[in-house]
Amino acid sequence: MRKKIVAGNWKMNKTLQEGVALATELKDILAVEKPNCEVIIGTPFIHLATISEMLKDSVVAVSAQNCANKASGAYTGEVSAAMVKSTGAEYVILGHSERREYYNETPEILKEKVDLALENGLKVIFCIGESLAQREANEQEAVCKAELMGSVFHLSPEQWKNIVIAYEPIWAIGTGKTATADQAEEIHAFIRQCVAEVYGAEAADNTSILYGGSCKASNAPELFAKPDIDGGLIGGASLKAPDFKGIIDAWK
Repeated sequence: MRKKIVAGNWKMNKTLQEGVALATELKDILAVEKPNCEVIIGTPFIHLATISEMLKDSVVAVSAQNCANKASGAYTGEVSAAMVKSTGAEYVILGHSERREYYNETPEILKEKVDLALENGLKVIFCIGESLAQREANEQEAVCKAELMGSVFHLSPEQWKNIVIAYEPIWAIGTGKTATADQAEEIHAFIRQCVAEVYGAEAADNTSILYGGSCKASNAPELFAKPDIDGGLIGGASLKAPDFKGIIDAWK
């Protein structure tokens, strides 16, 4: 049975003190009312060690939002997968459209990052998705398949067990536009079919595929009701504990 997951991506938000306060609030809320899914928060690098320690006996797992494509060395300002792992974080988000667009992360760079993350015992939330122009040209399936082929479909079946896919239509991130539940389900089913072609039906059935793109408490129940949508990668709505909890509750 594949995991149901609600993952928050804080992006470049929250000072360390604000982040600790938010994580504490979330921990306390979920201690009282156990979630029906796995809950992950993706914090900035500077929060990782503090928040991982704080949450280690809780139901909330911690993720980095990125890691370097080099193991170590003279790369000023970079943070390696080994460093991320050493903080107690369990996951890393890779391939987010913002990293691809603003920091020119190519499929080859992402492939290196994925390999290093897995080598260091991290699980990977790997993001794929099309732009508005690509959606309007009906290229969404080709784009998603190419992104999988370019960065993760080289993995062994054993390694694949540590991959979570997040489908994020770029045109729906932070825009308030959301893919309809039917549009999202259609592409999630296609992604699962792509996984099945490479790793077999059982592996595809066990792969969690999350929806990311203006998912909030009001539309989460409809999205999560679809057979191939296994949860969400949440941006803005993960920055306030009650909003995030509202999405987590969509699994109840």
